[in-house]
Amino acid sequence: MEKTREYTVKQLADLSGVSPRTLRYYDQIGLLNPARVTEAGYRVYTSREADMLQQILLYRALDFSLEAIGRLVHQPGIDRLSALEDQRARLETRRRTLDSLIETVDRTIASEKGGKMMKDSEKFACFKQEKLEENERLYGAEVRKAYGEQAADTYNRRFASLSEAAYQDMEALGEALLRGLEEAVRRGVPPASETGRQLAGMHRKWLGFTLPECTDMMQQNLCQMYLCDPRFTAYYDKNQPGCAQFLHDAVAARLA
Repeated sequence: MEKTREYTVKQLADLSGVSPRTLRYYDQIGLLNPARVTEAGYRVYTSREADMLQQILLYRALDFSLEAIGRLVHQPGIDRLSALEDQRARLETRRRTLDSLIETVDRTIASEKGGKMMKDSEKFACFKQEKLEENERLYGAEVRKAYGEQAADTYNRRFASLSEAAYQDMEALGEALLRGLEEAVRRGVPPASETGRQLAGMHRKWLGFTLPECTDMMQQNLCQMYLCDPRFTAYYDKNQPGCAQFLHDAVAARLA
């Protein structure tokens, strides 16, 4: 059996390309702790921590915050294979998105040079397809389990058929909701406040673009799902931890 490889901070930094200062910071915040610390105070890492660092760097490359990465890599029952399969799926989606964006840019360049004119809807189709694929990959299984195949397929059809104006309105409202949640959590605003009620209403309106029949119970169940699945939580807490919990509590307070 091969002896477990050990690394100092400098050796792991040289191996991975991150700075020793970054490794010390990851240890400080509990994201990546060394296997042991010597009596002299030196951190010692093993291949296990090297594997964990690889996962962390892959999630960083996918633009996850350190808080979201911590929840993903330290969630109970998580294993390396599942994490790698999740990361590969995310990277595949990003690759398809980049291919679609490149194709759209190429067609736009050709149009500008006097080639075939693009319809306005064609200029934005790649962005809608990116969002649809990302939603299906991340949340499709949970939505289908909770609401059935027909409901999930209906959502996808409605999203794909959104007019460009409706799609842009939906995206803008979603961004405003996230920024509002982040600001409310940073300020320590109570979820049951008027601000909380307004954000819960924004969430309901945002759902209405693709779920016009959304009921109070459906909205509550979705918010509960945001807390139960780390992937949903990571979406809302990407820049500010606590946003998913705030939204859940705000919706519960609004509907109480």
